[in-house]
Amino acid sequence: MKRILLLLIFSFLVHSCARVGSPVGGPKDTLAPKFLSSNIDTTRINVKRDIKELRIDFDEYITLKDINKNLNISPPIENITRILPSNIANKFLIIQWSDTLQANTTYNFNFGNSIADNSEGNVLRYFNFAFSTGEKLDDLYISGEVKDAFAITKQNSSENKMVVGMYQLKDTINYKKKPYYITKVDDDGYYELNYLAPGKYKIIAFDDDNGNSIYDPGKEKIGFRKDTVNIEKSISGLNLKLYPSKKAFKKPELKEIPGGILMAFEGNPTDVKVTSRNEKLHDFKVTHTPKSDSVRIWFDAVKSNVGQTVTENLKFAYEADGKKDSTSVFYKYNAKNAMTVDNNIGGSLLPPKTDFKLISNYVVDKINPEKWTLKTDSVSQNFTAKISAANPYEIFVQSDFVVGKKYQLTIPKTTVSSYYEKNAESKRFDFEADKVENYGNFTFTLTNAPTTKYWIQLLDSSEKAVYQKYTSGNVIKFEIVKPGDYIVRILVDNNENKHWDEADFVNQTFAEDSYIYYKMVVARPLWESKEDWDLNDKRVFEGIKTPKPAEKEDTQTNPNNLNNTNGTNLNNNTRLNNTRQLTR
Repeated sequence: MKRILLLLIFSFLVHSCARVGSPVGGPKDTLAPKFLSSNIDTTRINVKRDIKELRIDFDEYITLKDINKNLNISPPIENITRILPSNIANKFLIIQWSDTLQANTTYNFNFGNSIADNSEGNVLRYFNFAFSTGEKLDDLYISGEVKDAFAITKQNSSENKMVVGMYQLKDTINYKKKPYYITKVDDDGYYELNYLAPGKYKIIAFDDDNGNSIYDPGKEKIGFRKDTVNIEKSISGLNLKLYPSKKAFKKPELKEIPGGILMAFEGNPTDVKVTSRNEKLHDFKVTHTPKSDSVRIWFDAVKSNVGQTVTENLKFAYEADGKKDSTSVFYKYNAKNAMTVDNNIGGSLLPPKTDFKLISNYVVDKINPEKWTLKTDSVSQNFTAKISAANPYEIFVQSDFVVGKKYQLTIPKTTVSSYYEKNAESKRFDFEADKVENYGNFTFTLTNAPTTKYWIQLLDSSEKAVYQKYTSGNVIKFEIVKPGDYIVRILVDNNENKHWDEADFVNQTFAEDSYIYYKMVVARPLWESKEDWDLNDKRVFEGIKTPKPAEKEDTQTNPNNLNNTNGTNLNNNTRLNNTRQLTR
């Protein structure tokens, strides 16, 4: 009898244990957490300035996703000491700080998309919480859209780091601090700054790459309005475009390179002068292209007995656009460095109607083509060779190349000279003149064409300028284009300094004009494509898909490298209404 009773008790316990846990089935939770209450009075006015904590309660357990990147507090509260929950889900969030709040000021905590329920990850979108240390809540707003004028690759929503901020207009504005008001731009490019006080402001949008809510010149794209934004009533449709930004001048870094020293600047100086402060080094050459960030100092280290046995500290003085200073580098001669000459056609086929191009790792000062040979079918051919006027690292070899013929170009050693070096090895290049029917042509007819010169570029999917022309007028023709899909971009040289000038927020200078054709163009073999492009056309390029991480290439391009050829989103009106409902 006892044994039967024990078995019954054991069976009951096992059955009870099996029922513990989440029920099976039922509708999936698709609702975001709901705001219930806070530690601040429901009127949210006359809040004491010495309050050190905001607590918000929800109807279910929540987690915070990337709260440090998503949370924006306007105006800024600098000394945030604690944010909960951190690792464990709770039905509340807490933000603590050590600052004393400003008098008669409305504070807005914009949580972005950081609040989600713990069970299904449903995000509480566009959640704001505002309160005032004065007698009323400021309730003005500004809204609009932000677009990246240089966006070609369609990025994932997780890569969107754009923010919009406003600084109070004062005699001096410290742009190295966080804006007085700031908000994130959503995945559709929409932004809204809420709970604004009447006043005069400077507005700015930028790619906050490092998540510090502060614009970093030269590292982050920038958009701004020169005119003051006078907020007397709410404003809709204030749109901004982001452009690459000009780098601030920075003391150069030096390093050893084949043939000498590289002096790398930031700030793209127009004119640079360099002098040596070394007893041994008197014979040297300096090369610099205006608006380039690279200055090269060439010398014969062996002849000057520099860095031959020990590392030496080489010192140089420089003057760059009126800024004078000196710098140094520890230099040790590398005997393995040598002047080389290679071809740059990307294979063995030479496109028709083009020159055979050679490229060196040293500046080419002189060539001796009389000792070179160009042959086809073992028969010598007439040719000419010249150093490129635009790029002193390149040599163009010209001849009457016959389609389908195979050629051999031989360059003996020491027949290509830099200032202090010659090519140490003989080179032979084998190539074939390709057929014209393997290529296509493009003709662009522009309406509302720029009145100054401009670069028109054909970019591949990695945003590399495969073909480009520096030209003017309204009809442009690209001949001998490899088959493929291309993105078309125009960079306007408004001041005709042969450099596309980036946006300079510090000096309130806009970037020079740029345009991206609204669709990709296709080059087909033995086919001429004709495109009519009105630069006032408001249609925009929708972008190409971002490659998967395993396939993704480096697509960051410098527009001034001109020497080489989703989750469900609400519409704006719905988003605006939801924001105000959530925050009041």
